[in-house]
Amino acid sequence: MLRRKLRRKEMVAFFAKLPPTVIGMEACGASHYWARELGQLGHTVKLIAPQHVKPYVKRNKNDGRDAEGLCEAMSRPTMQFVPAKTQEQQAALMLAGMRERLVARRTQLSNAIRGYAAEFGVTAAKGLDKIEPLLAEIAADEALPELARELFVIYGAEYVQLQAELKKVEARLMAWHRANSDSRRLAEIPGIGPIVATALVMKAPDPRLFPSGRHFAAWIGLTPKDHSTAGKTRLCTITRAGDEMLRSVLVAGATAVTSKRGKAAAVRRLGCSRCWRANRRHSSPR
Repeated sequence: MLRRKLRRKEMVAFFAKLPPTVIGMEACGASHYWARELGQLGHTVKLIAPQHVKPYVKRNKNDGRDAEGLCEAMSRPTMQFVPAKTQEQQAALMLAGMRERLVARRTQLSNAIRGYAAEFGVTAAKGLDKIEPLLAEIAADEALPELARELFVIYGAEYVQLQAELKKVEARLMAWHRANSDSRRLAEIPGIGPIVATALVMKAPDPRLFPSGRHFAAWIGLTPKDHSTAGKTRLCTITRAGDEMLRSVLVAGATAVTSKRGKAAAVRRLGCSRCWRANRRHSSPR
């Protein structure tokens, strides 16, 4: 057994001298880069999620124990591995991550503007389209302190700049969506728009890895957590084990479809009841 500690700059030179072999790595920061680099040298690189390695790590965690735990996890016949991402996939994920970060900043900023405005008795209805009229109302209100109005102007300029940056990122995301055939096909499904479709293509692995839709639901964390024992089945809340952003947009899309269908069904029931009452009124004897 070879035990050797390597620095980052020594990795490529060391593995270039070895014959093609199977390399196990933890799916952590820069792991996809090293999977591509070592794969070019003829090696087979398998990435393992950290939560699958942890049960095999003994007490007193250190680098040596982690490597030993990786070897133990690699030897398991039912071990699941993380597919290595290409550079194009990681660049697309950067775009999706940038949009997610900008949306979070916009939500934080709009909440701050509403909160500070409420302290001076100025409120607005819900919705992002009410932020700019709120700022305009504050700028025209001379009863507010001058310092507060100046600070609201700074908040407003930041909000306008943030909206412009978000529009640019969303335009590039839409261009990526139109150029990807898989993303366009996914967008045809009810409840899945361009944002959900691009997130699915960018983050989900090869669909052939999932035997059924339930396996995909379990991978994304939408299935109940199983805590059964002694022959007694006990299902808890969903595991939330997958990607949080992907799960949230899928749930939002499904909720929109079900609520829309529920409203349509209610309208149909209302229409049928009105027709029934009208028929009964006309058919009743005079």
